[in-house]
Amino acid sequence: MSGKLTGKTAIITGASAGIGWACAMALAAEGANLVVTARRAERLAELAMAIDAAGGRAATVVGDAVEEATALQCVAEAVENFGGLDILINNVGVGNYKNLVDTSVAEYDELMVTNMRSTFLFTRHAAPVMIGQGAGTILTVSSIAGIYGFPGEAVYCSTKFAQVGFTQALDKELRPHGIKVGVICPGGVKTEFALGKGRTEQSVAESEMLDPEDVAGVVLMACTQSPQSRIIEVQMRTMAEPLA
Repeated sequence: MSGKLTGKTAIITGASAGIGWACAMALAAEGANLVVTARRAERLAELAMAIDAAGGRAATVVGDAVEEATALQCVAEAVENFGGLDILINNVGVGNYKNLVDTSVAEYDELMVTNMRSTFLFTRHAAPVMIGQGAGTILTVSSIAGIYGFPGEAVYCSTKFAQVGFTQALDKELRPHGIKVGVICPGGVKTEFALGKGRTEQSVAESEMLDPEDVAGVVLMACTQSPQSRIIEVQMRTMAEPLA
């Protein structure tokens, strides 16, 4: 299989559905080798079959992205199965849309740990491999809520702002090693994200939000930049967004 990413290897977190699944298929279509990880074994198995049917190659790691062992295993799988690691897509995340006074400490911890700790862990363990290679791309799927604050989303916004700040700092820290670091900030996307925590299947289906493939297209664009250019931040909104 020949494509823009032939011979490149990518890790994608939260790959069992939504944006992660769409990113996996988009990168596979361009020839990338994939290490995909999520907690749902059956969904990862389905994804691996879809990648194989598309002519790609995939290794799966069933695990929770907030656990360091999962990040270490994914990096090891990339190096041992495919000889290196060229791309990391930090995609896993959760949402919980509540006013501050209705948000518990446990809910705060879940949001911050899932969204930011996972980003830290995978980046922390991918970076040494990329530094050794003198090249790599690290992309984090944050949110428009990491750029603008929204009512009823204070804690969620704080986790997404953290991802943006993390990316901005690492762009400067890792660029001397030939590593590109960027963040993708979409508005609402039609996925399972936040179902039962502020969204319902009906509200998602009836919305005019972005499709997962819209986000995957931007991720692919960032992964296929020429060597002398990098994408540091993309803000995405649906064309249906009100003008005022």
